Amino acid sequence: FFPILLGTFFQQMYNTADTIIVGRFVGTRALAAVGSTAALLNLINGFFLGIGSGATVLLSQFFGAGDRKGVRDAIHTGIGLSLVLGVLITLLGLTLGQEVLRLSNVPENCMADATVYTKIYFSGAVASMVYNMGAGILRAMGDSKRPTVFLVITCFLNIVLDILFVVVLKMGVAGAAIATVLSQIISAMLVVLVLCHLPEEMRLHFRQIRLHGRLLRQILRVGLPAGLQFMTFDLANVLIQSGINSFGDVTVAAWTAYIKTDALTWMISGAFGVSLTTFVGQNFGAQKYDRIRKGVWVCMGMSVSL
Repeated sequence: FFPILLGTFFQQMYNTADTIIVGRFVGTRALAAVGSTAALLNLINGFFLGIGSGATVLLSQFFGAGDRKGVRDAIHTGIGLSLVLGVLITLLGLTLGQEVLRLSNVPENCMADATVYTKIYFSGAVASMVYNMGAGILRAMGDSKRPTVFLVITCFLNIVLDILFVVVLKMGVAGAAIATVLSQIISAMLVVLVLCHLPEEMRLHFRQIRLHGRLLRQILRVGLPAGLQFMTFDLANVLIQSGINSFGDVTVAAWTAYIKTDALTWMISGAFGVSLTTFVGQNFGAQKYDRIRKGVWVCMGMSVSL
């Protein structure tokens, strides 16, 4: 839980760093442009990340059951699925992003910057999906430390690049988006490097990346409901963001500053959810159902006490 919580914090710092640096060195309108896209980005990413979570649930079950072939096939199917989903996100973002921003009442004086930020952000969707899938794979096998270390490294890299592109090179909103995408690419490369050096029976081989039909159906059976759940929550935020956008750039900028702090309060419950999913999956695969019941009650008790 604690490495996941720390990792979630630094993952949240990606966009928070963009917000702080853009707000201080570019201005209110640029801050509003970045903030006005948040709900849209979360809606699309949340749905596809939910689908991808089906792979990590399935993998944790195979790992708990000691099924090495199942683990190997799930890893290659999961990475293949992340590539497909990343391409779909990119296409959706580039083709529909601007129209959705207009439907979301993004202030006209922020539209140009918001469109630029959205297009650049979505161009890095493949790297984002690969990292999240790879990190989920490692966590499903009990390794939550290395994904966290990678997030810490790339978070600081993102801040350095933000300062370079936004403050030094005066690239504005585009610079903040480019810094985020480059950092995501580095994090994806690091997690893939680890997967390529796992023990042979679990190692990622590029030539073996494919979508195994049976596994894909199992992944979608778990992942689609999760994706729809995330989408339902994020859809409400899109409607709220649309209402906020209608009040103009100053209000959007204020809302953006608030929402970044609010996100910190959701980190704890989110980290509990990820850690418990792995715990339950492994014990389900090992048929240790009593540990599942105890783990759920302990997690619920800790959530209530916090």
